[in-house]
Amino acid sequence: MTPIRSQYGSSADLDIPKVLARIHEEVRPLIGQGKVASYIPRLACVPANRFGMAVATLDGALYTEGDTDELFSIQSISKVFTLNLALEALGSDLWKRVGREPSGNAFNSLVQLERERGIPRNPFINAGAHVIADVVLSHTSNARQKLLEFVRDRADNQAIIMDEEVAISERDAGFRNFALANFLRSFNNIENKVDDVLDFYFHQCALQMSCADLAHAFLHLANGGICQRSGESVIKPDRVKRINALMMTCGTYDAAGEFAFRVGLPAKSGVGGGIVAVVPSVMTVVVWSPGLDEKGNSLAGAAALGRFTELTGLSIF
Repeated sequence: MTPIRSQYGSSADLDIPKVLARIHEEVRPLIGQGKVASYIPRLACVPANRFGMAVATLDGALYTEGDTDELFSIQSISKVFTLNLALEALGSDLWKRVGREPSGNAFNSLVQLERERGIPRNPFINAGAHVIADVVLSHTSNARQKLLEFVRDRADNQAIIMDEEVAISERDAGFRNFALANFLRSFNNIENKVDDVLDFYFHQCALQMSCADLAHAFLHLANGGICQRSGESVIKPDRVKRINALMMTCGTYDAAGEFAFRVGLPAKSGVGGGIVAVVPSVMTVVVWSPGLDEKGNSLAGAAALGRFTELTGLSIF
């Protein structure tokens, strides 16, 4: 068992399994509240009463609580993986095509994109993720396979798939995404065919993973870009800094300020109900509960992460 020393009030080592069990009990009244992402028909079928939490540490330990082996659609969490690939492909030239500022607007806003003449505010809003998808398409012959290999290697799970039913459901309900991508194309910020970009985008969002998978898949962002398991360099340390900074300021839609205030960790959420948080040099923490708040973040998940940082003192602030 890995002891984690609290910064608050006591020098006693904290028992992470007990911390997770306590959090589960405390947030139980929130589980099932909120709304599942019913605007994506396939996600409307997901039971709202699920809750899972996983912690993976840099010394190789994994702690779990609740429904941590159940697979779910990671949705916008996938944008961190494609940003990894795009940064490795383009380096700092990427920032000529996408910004680095919080949006302050809904993740699928058309108004902001028009005002800023086709340069998305950041890589984690939908328009920004379309540009990132376009970059990955331009630098690999098989973008889906490239992404799958990257995610499977990071999670150490070769069984991870893209759920075709979810991807089709996304496409069939993706009118706003089609509008955003065509608008980007009108400003010459999409180089590939719009249909190809969106096909890749819908499939990346349809990645199906568990809390445990995600906890392992994000560990390199807690470890200076080094894979904890193999010791290989996944991404350069300066790019890890950039990705973690963007997760802190832009990773939880237009609730990023409130999330930073209450949780204090770089994190990325998805409308499938998952949230991944990174504690640099220590661990990753993943929570999944499908009921969403009005901003599109997991209601019970955000509360659970807030309690985790309160109980352990593990925050970057």
